[in-house]
Amino acid sequence: MNYQETLDWLFQQLASFQRVGQSAYKEDLTNIDALCDLLNHPQNKIKCIHVAGTNGKGSTCHLLASVLQEQGYKVGLYTSPHLKGFRERIKINGAMISEAEVVEFVKNHQADFTDISPSFFEMTTALAFAHFAHNKVDVAVIETGLGGRLDATNIIRPELSVITNVALDHQNILGDAVELIAKEKAGIIKTGVPVVFGSTTEEVLSVLKAEAQNKKSSYFLSSLEHSYTSALRGACQQENTATVCEAVRQMRALGWDISDEALESGLQNVLKNTQLRGRWEQISERPKVICDTGHNTHAIESIVKQLEEEPYQNLWMVIGMVGDKDVDAVLGLLPKHAKYVFCQPNIPRALSVEVLSEKAAQYLLLGTSIQNPKDALVKAQKLANEDDLIFVGGSTFVVAEIL
Repeated sequence: MNYQETLDWLFQQLASFQRVGQSAYKEDLTNIDALCDLLNHPQNKIKCIHVAGTNGKGSTCHLLASVLQEQGYKVGLYTSPHLKGFRERIKINGAMISEAEVVEFVKNHQADFTDISPSFFEMTTALAFAHFAHNKVDVAVIETGLGGRLDATNIIRPELSVITNVALDHQNILGDAVELIAKEKAGIIKTGVPVVFGSTTEEVLSVLKAEAQNKKSSYFLSSLEHSYTSALRGACQQENTATVCEAVRQMRALGWDISDEALESGLQNVLKNTQLRGRWEQISERPKVICDTGHNTHAIESIVKQLEEEPYQNLWMVIGMVGDKDVDAVLGLLPKHAKYVFCQPNIPRALSVEVLSEKAAQYLLLGTSIQNPKDALVKAQKLANEDDLIFVGGSTFVVAEIL
C-alpha cells in the first residue's frame, strides 16, 4: 500500500473518535498495553511531559515543545486531532513523521491490529511512542486525547504532568459534572511525579489537589504574574502562557537546563517551531477572516471576549458544530448582533446544518445555511464589506476543512 492507501485502510478498519465519536472510545488500557508490548515498550524509553485538560492543552503542548526546542533539545510532540493531515499529530522538532514511516509501521503490524482491534487513537499513540523512541528524542510532549485516566497516552511515567483547564466537555463519556471530569483528568497524576495546574475554579482545584495528595505528588499552581507573552493570539493564551512558565520552573527544579532566553524565544517562535494552526489564526484580510478551533462553552466565552476587542463594521460568523457537544450552551453565548452562515463539517458526528440553524434561531442567531464549510466561507466573503470581520469556528472540523 502507498501512503494514501494506508490512511484509507486505517480509517476503514480502526474506529476513530474524530469521526464517529463515543463508539471509538475504549474504557481501559488493555489495547495500548498490548500494542506497546509488541513494540518492546517504547514509551519506557523516552522522557515525557504529559498534558491533559479540557481547553488549552494543545496550545500548551506546542508552547512547551517550542521552548524546549529553543533550548536545543530534540523534542517529540504528539497532539490530536490533526487539521490538514494525519502526520501533524507526530513531530520531532517541528518535522512531521514521514509518509514512509507510517506506511512501514502499518505494514508491519496489520495482523496485530486485526488481533488486538485497537482504536485509531490507540494505534496512533503506539506509533508516536515508537517513532520517538527510535529517533532517541531528549523529551516528548504528550497530549492526552480524551480525559486522562483511561486515555491511551496514560501508560507513560512522565517527568512532569500538566493539567491546563477543566470544564464541561464530552459529558457523555467523562461525566455530567465538572468534578467528575476533573477526576478523569487527574488520572494522569502519577505517584511522586510533580504536577502543574493551570487556571481553574476552586471546585476543580479541590479535586485535583486531593488526587495529587493521594499520589504523594507535589502540585504547583500557574500564576498570571509573569512578564512573558507568546505569539498565540486569543484571550485564553495568557492562561496557557502562565501554565507553560510554571511548567518550565518545575522542569528546571528537576534538573532540566532551560534558560530565560529559550523560554522567551520559544513562546515567540511557537508557530515557526511547531507549525501550530487554527488558534485565532487570520487567513485573509479585507474582509479579515479569523479561524479558531475552540468549541465548548469555556472556549467560546474566550472567543467572544476576543471578538469584542476586534475592530469591524459588521461581524459575520461561519459556524458548524458536532452533535455530541452542548450545542444549546454554545449558541447561548454567541453574539446576537452578528450575521450568521451555518454549515456542517463532513464527518459522521456532525450536527446537520438544518438542525443547527433551527436551534440557533431559538437564540435569535439568524442567517443563511450552506452545508459545505468552504462554500459557507465564500458566501460570507461575498456578502461582507472590506471592513467587516468574518469568524470561522464552532468545531475543530469546520476549521480543518477551511484550512
